[in-house]
Amino acid sequence: MMATKNEPQNAVKKGNKNKSKLIPWLFVAPHLVIFTIFFLIPVIFGIYISFTDWNLFGAPTFTGLDNYKELFFQKDSTFYEQLRIGLFNTFKFVIFSVPFCIAVPLLLAAALNTKPKLGKIFQSIFYMPSLFAISAVVIIWTLIFNVNYGPVNTILNTDTPWTSTQPYAWITLVVVTVWWTIGGNMVIYQAALNGISKDFYEAADIDGATAVQKFMKITLPAIKGQILYTLVMTTIAQFNIYGQPLMLTGGGPNNSTRVLLMYIQQNAFGSGQSIAGIASAMAVILGICIMIVSAIQFKLLRKEN
Repeated sequence: MMATKNEPQNAVKKGNKNKSKLIPWLFVAPHLVIFTIFFLIPVIFGIYISFTDWNLFGAPTFTGLDNYKELFFQKDSTFYEQLRIGLFNTFKFVIFSVPFCIAVPLLLAAALNTKPKLGKIFQSIFYMPSLFAISAVVIIWTLIFNVNYGPVNTILNTDTPWTSTQPYAWITLVVVTVWWTIGGNMVIYQAALNGISKDFYEAADIDGATAVQKFMKITLPAIKGQILYTLVMTTIAQFNIYGQPLMLTGGGPNNSTRVLLMYIQQNAFGSGQSIAGIASAMAVILGICIMIVSAIQFKLLRKEN
């Protein structure tokens, strides 16, 4: 009889245990659905399309590795040249912009951290550009760098065509990108700096350490994790450069700022016949490059830690 009485209680406990296991999945489920619909399925579909011949209409025709062979081995092909120029310019932009996108927000965060009250005001000012659409950002900076009446040429007393000659075109792209993205990394660094105990700095003051020594010996080691995160995320973001060269320089002069995403868009949705298979293959190659570079960054920085 005792066993019979305990059976309902055991069933209730078992039911409660099963419910407790389902609760975490209820919280995660919306994110999994969004991830599956807007990321996983498009990625899988894009990879599949890269092995096909498709013009966005009708059914894709499977062609195996033909698209990749044309991109890598047919040196007389237009798409081979597009991949070479696009990847080269994309890597150049990443190399030019990422160090500034990391260093400038870090130095600003360190400076603002010394004056907490003023820091909040300037934090809002520096963060504001990241809320703008890229179209608005480019319009602002096109006026600033205008040859005839732009304030840059007026202050420098010159008539430099910033967006149509090199190396000025790259300089304008980097300046615009740093200004536009400076706020996100700066906020992350400020949060990390606020978590560092003041006792370390007080002890360093007693030992007579300079501001530079405290920054190098205390601040940087304490926020290595945040620097690694921002470095990887910033690198990924800059590999996906598109709006700035499209609207500011038009890929010029002489295709010197035409990045790979511009060729991908041109082949997939540009004028004339769409070549979605080639465009998807280019996108897959770009994604592989991003993964390789991110993995190298993780490995190198973790070794230093």
